[in-house]
Amino acid sequence: MALGGAAGARLAHRLALSTSRDTLLRLVRRNASRAPTSAPSIIGIDDFAWKRGQRYGTVICDLERRRIIDLLPDRQPATVEAWLACHPGVTIVARDRGAGYGHAVARACPQAMQVADRWHLMENASAAFLEAVRQSFRAIRQALSTSTVDPDLLTCAQRLRYKGFLRREADNAIIQRAAGTGMSIKEIVRRTGHSRQVVRAVLRGGRNDIFRIRESSLEPYLTQLDAAWVAGCHNGAELFRRLKAIGYKGSARVVTEWRTRRRRAESAETQMPIAPPSARSIARLMTVARDQISHGDAVVVAMIEKAAPQLVAARDLFDRFQNMIRSKALAALEGWIEDAAASLMATFAKGIVADKRAIAAAITEPWSNGQTEGQITKLKMIKRQMYGRANLDLLRARLCLS
Repeated sequence: MALGGAAGARLAHRLALSTSRDTLLRLVRRNASRAPTSAPSIIGIDDFAWKRGQRYGTVICDLERRRIIDLLPDRQPATVEAWLACHPGVTIVARDRGAGYGHAVARACPQAMQVADRWHLMENASAAFLEAVRQSFRAIRQALSTSTVDPDLLTCAQRLRYKGFLRREADNAIIQRAAGTGMSIKEIVRRTGHSRQVVRAVLRGGRNDIFRIRESSLEPYLTQLDAAWVAGCHNGAELFRRLKAIGYKGSARVVTEWRTRRRRAESAETQMPIAPPSARSIARLMTVARDQISHGDAVVVAMIEKAAPQLVAARDLFDRFQNMIRSKALAALEGWIEDAAASLMATFAKGIVADKRAIAAAITEPWSNGQTEGQITKLKMIKRQMYGRANLDLLRARLCLS
């Protein structure tokens, strides 16, 4: 069960047992058919990838016994609904924020309590605040004195990006004029040739940044870099060695360039860069405590807060939501929804209202889908041991009996 066919056969050979990998796989399948079954009452449901981006399955975990109890060949709501209909004793279902599993549970087990995953709730709130930053980018750019750009002061690469910005602005104006006449998004897509995603982004206020900043390889390590800088480590080589020790795969040049920009930002208290920070960097600066960022970054945040009061309100709502989840303050949920309905977090608030019962259970109940996520990690390991080509019955046997 632990090693599978080929690895089990190699171990059997070392133990002087004459057997083949096919024989061991037949034993695994035979034991799977004789495995004792128990009626679960508290389960976790999530999807896993047979082939990422193309085909997915569903894993069902018994949260009380901390083990996988079944695998389903797809993640269609009808398949999950059929499985739940065969297990009427289920009383609590922990799941992610996807609507498919929620609808299946509501139809098959209307009496069961659904619990949304708290980690996904925090991730969704972070994504909603990042989207609020992107919607406020025009005001942010004006606050940082980059609403007008002198092309003669730009580098060659920046000049090319500025020309692209002018082309995007012309396209945006065409899309906005068409939408102003009452034309539908589908008709705008057909007439302009832009994708539906681009048209929606324009109508929501996106695609307005002059210099679209690419995500740096340092993005996952900015917290560690800031902590080391505040602690007094200003040497680029030493910073690189510390990052490399925790898994950084980039080059030392990227770290030394970050060090140079950070030093210049601290020495120039009021001088603003030509290009504003990326939306992700702004979101991070606005959600970090003011005493944990440099003086230059604090000046940037103060200018943004003055120019975009709606973004400040969204940041306050984001902080309130995180505190509500962490402190399990269910009584604050109604007030938060009312305040968020008229803010930049309105779309996220609508999703909270649509899944309100499951989110309320996530705040009060001890169950979560984190254990299921851990079982999926184990599933990936076993699937890769079999080169990702295992049939459903063999994968189910090795996981449900291990």
